[in-house]
Amino acid sequence: MNMQKFLIFIGFLFGFSLQAQEQFVVFFESGKFESNPKETQKLQQWIQTHREVKILAIQGYTDEDGSTGFNDTLSRKRVEFVFQQVQGKVATREDYKAHSFGENFAQSKDKATNRRATIVYIEPKDFERENQILGIQPILPTQPIEPEVIEEEAMHFPESATLEDKIKLARVGTLIRLRDINFHQNTFAVMPSSKNAVDELVNIMYNYPKLCIEIQGHICCVSKDYKNLSLERARQIKRILVSEGVDPNRVSVKGFGVTKPKFPIPEKTPEEAAQNRRVELLITKK
Repeated sequence: MNMQKFLIFIGFLFGFSLQAQEQFVVFFESGKFESNPKETQKLQQWIQTHREVKILAIQGYTDEDGSTGFNDTLSRKRVEFVFQQVQGKVATREDYKAHSFGENFAQSKDKATNRRATIVYIEPKDFERENQILGIQPILPTQPIEPEVIEEEAMHFPESATLEDKIKLARVGTLIRLRDINFHQNTFAVMPSSKNAVDELVNIMYNYPKLCIEIQGHICCVSKDYKNLSLERARQIKRILVSEGVDPNRVSVKGFGVTKPKFPIPEKTPEEAAQNRRVELLITKK
């Protein structure tokens, strides 16, 4: 991996849990960022005997001799030197952190112990608890925010409004009935008489390239949607739109069966059944 990617200078390393973490220290001579032969040999021996561990971080330090800027650079170079020695030989965490403290830490009176780089690592037995040791909480999946649904009647569209007029006037969350789209009984096959209404919807999707919709299917006259017909009808409308070149990512589908009737089931009249047996369009993005 590119060294630049690893050099992420953040302070949360201070918050590492000490439990189950191990450390190995490489010491440096004053003003040097490469270890002397003795320390280099010690580091190579550690590498040979710790190929199964995982490095979480490398931290660099200096004494107080020299300017703050010089020491910041020196501590960074010490981290880089150690990383170059272990790279490809000892596993590192994907979001491995390198931190250069320079002289900004509690200095020991023994300057020699301040001139160091510390490898923070865990043993294989602790790999399963790695995130717990680091205090990292699992990221829970978030549910997409559903738009607040606005029934078509609440928009008070003009009586003569076409579907395109309604789309122009509507806002995200508006639910619009797709009138004149009908299906053969007990199937999801669209009736030929629905062609003009479907063509109108296709043209709208072309004319409003940012528009995203959800096609919602509903059925009537039965106690339960045993064949999942409401969903299949919504899917069929999407298939037609996609076949006409509409991006499938702009169209989602849902089937509500008989869970959202306009009139109680069983319906009292054919007109009530027709109201329950419908396809609607929900604007999800505009």
